[in-house]
Amino acid sequence: MADLPDIPSPCIGVCRLEPQTRRCAGCLRTAREIVRWPEADNAERLAIVQELRRRRRALGITSPADSRPRRRRTSPTE
Repeated sequence: MADLPDIPSPCIGVCRLEPQTRRCAGCLRTAREIVRWPEADNAERLAIVQELRRRRRALGITSPADSRPRRRRTSPTE
């Protein structure tokens, strides 16, 4: 994961924790995930982003990017 560029924050600027779910109304992160983000390495950030995708799908909130297959990097020797 160290060779990947930093994963950007999923924050969309709607920063409000919902009392029922204890998740941000904008990005769906928990308070713990929000606090961890600045110090998290790419592996932890990727895990958070994948969990956010699962949450969006469970809520029926998806975007074209959620359904698009991910590109896999190939090494120059392949």
